[in-house]
Amino acid sequence: MNLVAKYYGSAFGKRLTKRKVVDFLTPFAFLSPSIVIIGLFVLFPVFFSFYLSFQKWNMFSSQSTFVGLENYSRLIADPEFWQVLKNTLIYTVGTVPLNMVVALFVANELNKRIIGKKFLRTLFFAPVVISPVAAAVIWRWLYDPNVGIINYVFDIFGIGSVNWLNDPDAAMIALIIMGVWKTFGINMVLFSAGLQAIPEHYYEAADIDGAGKFSKFWHITIPLLTPTTLFIMIMSMIASLQVFDIVYVLTSGGPLGSTKVLVFQVYEYAFKFFEMGYASAIAYVLFAILFIFTIIQIKLMKVKY
Repeated sequence: MNLVAKYYGSAFGKRLTKRKVVDFLTPFAFLSPSIVIIGLFVLFPVFFSFYLSFQKWNMFSSQSTFVGLENYSRLIADPEFWQVLKNTLIYTVGTVPLNMVVALFVANELNKRIIGKKFLRTLFFAPVVISPVAAAVIWRWLYDPNVGIINYVFDIFGIGSVNWLNDPDAAMIALIIMGVWKTFGINMVLFSAGLQAIPEHYYEAADIDGAGKFSKFWHITIPLLTPTTLFIMIMSMIASLQVFDIVYVLTSGGPLGSTKVLVFQVYEYAFKFFEMGYASAIAYVLFAILFIFTIIQIKLMKVKY
């Protein structure tokens, strides 16, 4: 009798163990297509580009040459890289704060009881879903010094025409304006969600105390929007540091390199000059900058919230 119980207990244990293994592996079976795609098109390029940053390879030869830190030392000594980094930071500093201010202002106004609120939200969000290339083509026409509607309006008010995309002093401003127009819609939606999450009784208590609109906005809305604001700041900064498509279509890095940014420089060295190692080194410097900025902002988020 003991032998039978022992036998069936052992068999049951084996079946139980097998079931646990099946239960453990089943989710991975369903996830395997996504895991393969992420591995091939995300993880492999990331590690391969890091490997290439220590190599000299023109993409056409079957072998690469190990050069150690030569690509990084060349990058540090390259004046063009520092100018491109400066341009990237100027674009980021010009785009992110203006984007957030416009998005918060529009979200705050649309959070009030106004006619056509849903239509206006759709209208402001529309640029987000437009292809960046198509949007850049439209803005290239708007910026045209001869037939562009922006200069036409300037002429009406006696300001005079501006050669937006061919003037080194105006080209970056043109990119910033278009960048804000293209992306503020998504931040408006996020701010709207944050505003709607603020309990109404805070404002009711402020009304009883006689607080004005600005006082309520500054002492209630802004502090309670801190988590949303920091999240938007992080995402906007990451996106602006990686800007490429609108630069490629509008200015191609010109005039005189005044709008050349880091991702565009990576593109040039990789697919125009075929210096894959040097391009990979630039890409990893950009990754380091993004990582540092993100860590700093996450620390700020933990301190403030």
